[in-house]
Amino acid sequence: MPLSPSPGPLFIGIDGGGTRCRARLADAGGATLAEGVGGAANIRLGLDVAWSAIMVAVDAALAAAGMGREPLAGAFIGLGLAGITGDADRQRVTATAPVTFAGILSDTDAFTACLGAHAGADGAILISGTGSAAQIITGGQGRGIGGWGFEVSDDGSGAALGREAVRAALRGHDGLGPETAMTRAIMERLGGDPPAIVAWVGTARPGDYGALVPLVLDHARQGDGVAARLVREQADHLVNHIVRLRALDAPAICLMGGLAPVLLEWMPPWVNGVLSAPKGDAMAGAILLAMRHPEVAR
Repeated sequence: MPLSPSPGPLFIGIDGGGTRCRARLADAGGATLAEGVGGAANIRLGLDVAWSAIMVAVDAALAAAGMGREPLAGAFIGLGLAGITGDADRQRVTATAPVTFAGILSDTDAFTACLGAHAGADGAILISGTGSAAQIITGGQGRGIGGWGFEVSDDGSGAALGREAVRAALRGHDGLGPETAMTRAIMERLGGDPPAIVAWVGTARPGDYGALVPLVLDHARQGDGVAARLVREQADHLVNHIVRLRALDAPAICLMGGLAPVLLEWMPPWVNGVLSAPKGDAMAGAILLAMRHPEVAR
């Protein structure tokens, strides 16, 4: 049975990543009413694509709460979206909203994840999922580290691991590197020969590369030398991020994202001693962002 919301505005928190988008509805007291899921919402896929995924997730959450779109005009939405890099992106996100909200605030998915992880207090996070990014918040101000996009950044991510596996497969095929069970499996998965892989790469998105991760991990656990090296390299990238966050005097660091616990197994033991458990997730952080809208207090 749908919950009865507390009096006051509705708040919506969005966690929009490169693979899926999650929405959470909360009442004025912060209580969760319902959640919904949509597709990839990285704005680099196009703002129309991102907003479409956002609204699929929002509509699913509204339906689960027994609502239609009517309350949206009085709702405040906080958007944590992959692909946002600055104020110009935030302005474009607001300008292209397909429906009317009472207020819109957006930031990177790393910023909202950091807000959620530390319940709005200062701290830092390191996300490893389809993409990767670190974020530190001190004095209420956020600073991003990494996460500048699949083509030039996102070290320690599923997309990066998948990309390196494809490169290793081609090198193995050409005799420029080891050919192993993993490299052969990647070749077969993507069509069996270089022309097929080139065609696949032409339309592949970060999530498509990330979909190769289970195959790489399976072979790494079975002792495939190339697979193990690739996984260890991505884990090492995350360690470098943690070292940087410590150098910036992060009061607490949370490791987040679907790939994070897997890569943690490949990190040195000291890392466990500097990590903290998150207090909330990225949708909680996005709701905290929505509640910061200037119109909320009026």
